[in-house]
Amino acid sequence: MKGFLKWLKKSTKIKRWIFLIIVAVALTCFGFSKVLTTTEISSISQIVEIVVPFVIGFVLLVLGLVFIQKRTLEILVEANERNNDININSLIFNKNVYEKGPKVVVIGGGTGLNTVLRGIKKYTNNITAIVTVSDYGEIATDSRRELELKPIEDIKTSMISLSNHEDYMEALLNYKFENGKLANLSFGDIYLSAMQNIYGDFTNSIEKTSKVLRMVGKVLPVTLDEMEICAELKDGTVVKEKNKISEIVYEKITKIERIYLTPSNCRPAPRCIRGNI
Repeated sequence: MKGFLKWLKKSTKIKRWIFLIIVAVALTCFGFSKVLTTTEISSISQIVEIVVPFVIGFVLLVLGLVFIQKRTLEILVEANERNNDININSLIFNKNVYEKGPKVVVIGGGTGLNTVLRGIKKYTNNITAIVTVSDYGEIATDSRRELELKPIEDIKTSMISLSNHEDYMEALLNYKFENGKLANLSFGDIYLSAMQNIYGDFTNSIEKTSKVLRMVGKVLPVTLDEMEICAELKDGTVVKEKNKISEIVYEKITKIERIYLTPSNCRPAPRCIRGNI
């Protein structure tokens, strides 16, 4: 409400166009009502009485809408170019709306999860992403082996999806050093390793990272156990690399018997099963 009232301040010069639009609507309605109530038109004066208010009202309505849009753009430019008494954020929206938005928990990993997160963050800040901890059978990177990290690629991409500036965050977390002792190490891996050393707990370090990086919502690992997604085929073949499942099924001309996790007794992270996430 406060943000709306600021539109009516003298410095915004918006009230004149609001008043013009109100007058235009009144004239248009007056002319339209004359059409509905007049049963017979017998003179030019009656035609003028009907047409003139309607035409004038319609023209004023168009002018009012054009100039109010023009003035809105001028306010945006003024607030962007210099510091003044116009609070552009309060004029456009109230950030508290997002803070009071619905609580949403998203569970999964990969591209689908991140696409959902990008859409949801436009409507609420109360997002919890519970993300897969797995490398899907792929060979661990030099950075991960050197820092002795769990598979956190899905976690990093979820953080990027929930950031306010995705391009900058992606460039930062995925940056690999090229020279010196840090060669082939990823900044994101180094940062998350440092957070884990500081807070001592993998889940807690990920949650704290969400606050440090000022992300929308928070990210939690689904488990503290390293796991793999496996596919057992009809002929008994077990495929542990997710990206090769379709290729091997096609080559062997067989069907998938079952998909399962290994180890089968993966424990959910304690933070994920509480009722206040």
